Amino acid sequence: MVKCMGALQALSLVLLTSLAMSAPSGYRLALTHVDSKGGFTKTELMRRAAHRSRLRALSGYDATSPRLHSVQVEYLMELAIGTPPVPFVALADTGSDLTWTQCQPCKLCFPQDTPVYDPSASSTFSPLPCSSATCLPIWSRNCSTPSSLCRYRYAYGDGAYSAGILGTETLTLGSSSAPVTVGGVAFGCGTENGGDSLNSTGTVGLGRGTLSLLAQLGVGKFSYCLTDFFNSTLDSPFLLGTMAELAPGPGVVQSTPLMQSPQNPLRYFVSLQGISLGDVRLPIPNGTFDLSTDGTGGMIVDSGTTFTILAESGFREVVDHVAQVLGQPPVNASSLESPCFPAPAGEPFLPDLVLHFAGGADMRLHRDNYMSYNQEDSSLCLNIAGTTPESTSVLGNFQQQNIQMLFDMTVGQLSFRPTDCSKL
Repeated sequence: MVKCMGALQALSLVLLTSLAMSAPSGYRLALTHVDSKGGFTKTELMRRAAHRSRLRALSGYDATSPRLHSVQVEYLMELAIGTPPVPFVALADTGSDLTWTQCQPCKLCFPQDTPVYDPSASSTFSPLPCSSATCLPIWSRNCSTPSSLCRYRYAYGDGAYSAGILGTETLTLGSSSAPVTVGGVAFGCGTENGGDSLNSTGTVGLGRGTLSLLAQLGVGKFSYCLTDFFNSTLDSPFLLGTMAELAPGPGVVQSTPLMQSPQNPLRYFVSLQGISLGDVRLPIPNGTFDLSTDGTGGMIVDSGTTFTILAESGFREVVDHVAQVLGQPPVNASSLESPCFPAPAGEPFLPDLVLHFAGGADMRLHRDNYMSYNQEDSSLCLNIAGTTPESTSVLGNFQQQNIQMLFDMTVGQLSFRPTDCSKL
């Protein structure tokens, strides 16, 4: 959900200082898979995930239109807003910065199971005027006077949108047994919202912008660990601040620099330098995954995209070498969608797929982290898709299963280690 943002270094300085003084230094939250309550079969889960990945790929990563991004996100976060607190379920998105929820009086709101937040019923709500530094130039240019209320609008690539006024409010984070309240958080109070809600009532912005919840909490790092994709009843831990450390384990910690694109500054870019299948380094042309000076290309790490998406030349090499190992050509060879192969008899051996990142960091993906079995047509599917050469590649969440990911902006580094996320 990438939107246009200005380089406002002074944004909410007083707000952030007050939050840092009153809020704890670490938080533990839970991510719930968007399909966790649907009772879907394994095949249905994969079909729905593939659909969301296609929408995400088609609508989100055009550097010439950084405001457009798919709202099709995979993980939900439960919070509460206001005083007294009103619960809401939000999409957890590492690609946007504004946190917003549906608000009364609703001009247009999609259905939700919990009550719609009413700012007039909360003792801690405060609307923000156009003169506030939090009111970005793209919004304030439509203001009639500095004292007018700051009105925002987010438009997403799949047609979804949210519009309303910007305000500050108290958020309640964490579990019901140990909730933490944080006051003065800037958020969008959405009275006009449309599109596919995906069982959510808003969004939590976890990107690199100054309006993101991370920036407003004053935390410089976060971590998540995504549990087994096919056991969608398991929550995935999301750790902020001092709690965002890699858990002890036998695996070696791998680290690679986090890059930033001036054209797409909210995203978490990494430098993918090559791919191996087992011990074979694939003959992918140098620079295939490089981030260009015009903002095209590169690779982002995204918890909101299911399948990893690779620039076409890299994708074709992966498909061809998997086909060689299986001894079967893909059914949909000409497509950039996730390819499937007729399943050979027995349990076919497939070597690890290794992603080589800058700094010598290798992410080793076992078979279940990049392949799945489709019972409907007895096929093996590669859970990786392709995209056009100039588009951005994406490290998706299916590949991140049971790998704890630590984003540390204080040192500009992504670290990761294989972990049983259900035990974290």
